[in-house]
Amino acid sequence: MTPAPIVLVGIGADGWPGLGESSRAALLAAETIVGSARQLALLPETGSAQRPWPSPIDPLVEELVAGVDGAVCVLASGDPMLHGIGATLARRLPPGRLVVHPHPSAFALACARLGWPAAEVELLSAVAQPPEILARLMQPRRRLVVYTANAAGAASLARVLRERGFGPSRFVVLEQLGGEAERIVESTAEAWGDAAADPLHAVAIECRATAGTPLLPLVPGLPDDAYETDGQLTKRHVRAVTLAALAPVPGALLWDVGAGSGSIAVEWLRAETTATAIAIEPRRERADRIEANALRLGVPSLRVVCGHAPEALQDLPPPDAVFIGGGLTSAELLDRCWDALLPGGRIVANAVTLQGEQALLAARTARGGELVRIEISHAEPIGSFEAWRPQLPVVQWSASKEPA
Repeated sequence: MTPAPIVLVGIGADGWPGLGESSRAALLAAETIVGSARQLALLPETGSAQRPWPSPIDPLVEELVAGVDGAVCVLASGDPMLHGIGATLARRLPPGRLVVHPHPSAFALACARLGWPAAEVELLSAVAQPPEILARLMQPRRRLVVYTANAAGAASLARVLRERGFGPSRFVVLEQLGGEAERIVESTAEAWGDAAADPLHAVAIECRATAGTPLLPLVPGLPDDAYETDGQLTKRHVRAVTLAALAPVPGALLWDVGAGSGSIAVEWLRAETTATAIAIEPRRERADRIEANALRLGVPSLRVVCGHAPEALQDLPPPDAVFIGGGLTSAELLDRCWDALLPGGRIVANAVTLQGEQALLAARTARGGELVRIEISHAEPIGSFEAWRPQLPVVQWSASKEPA
């Protein structure tokens, strides 16, 4: 027997008076209403049982997904399908099990208050993530609206901006949007400092950089000095070619095997927000450095596995793409990665040694694909003149696995 649908009702700081007729009717018909303590306090007496979210919320989410007796309403902030519980439930429930009554989102209200065309503004949520996620989108002239979790949210975002040379950014704190206590404070990231805000607030940011701040765009090929490294780093121009061959697409999982400083996995995630990545690195100090690089460059979701491949690959979810930057003298590693690759997936491997080249030639002979040689030279001074100084040439093998 199919469990009853869950009715999801968006609610804003304006509470019950701001709800439409259909939302009010759903709440009045509910036998149980689930929401945060703050949201439940906005409702009049309806006769329904009220269940505040526990911490963590996972047990109650599992209960709702499994199905509970009686009509259930779940409260969500603003537009339930932007971020938060609505998106969580939608990923878990089949079509027809979720009925949604949206409300104007804090994002829509912020854009309306500032006169910003919403299609030209990026939305981020730092509610369940480190504020450093902001770093991925810190480019001059970009406009952002960021959801925060508590009174310290604005200060944490201002810190991230200041630390990365974006202290002059326009910084607008929007408290209790849509409610009677709505308050909008205009500032800069520098001027905001460590000030607290109302616990219910969002931050609108117009990015402005100080002179000399490095430009870190979303396209692959960040400057090498954007990374902390001990020298184990895929260099900038080769990295751009490698990411183009890997082709980040929505929802795809990358294995970055022998990740070194993590640059391939980091730029895979920067290029596609819904993609995921696992960096596999045998040396502990390098694994720690990968985590630091991911946080600094705004992709803290990067998972780092400290272990030797191929053994460390044993229990990992199958990838849509694999990059191998080290250990290519091991035929077992190439075979293991190819076997794990999902149908239609892509594999890219780089080599600078003769032994590595031989392994890649054998891989192309066995599995097809493309073999290219990448040679990069930089103009550098020699005395009072300049000459080309070549990097070590890189041989790259790329191939796609036949779809099932």
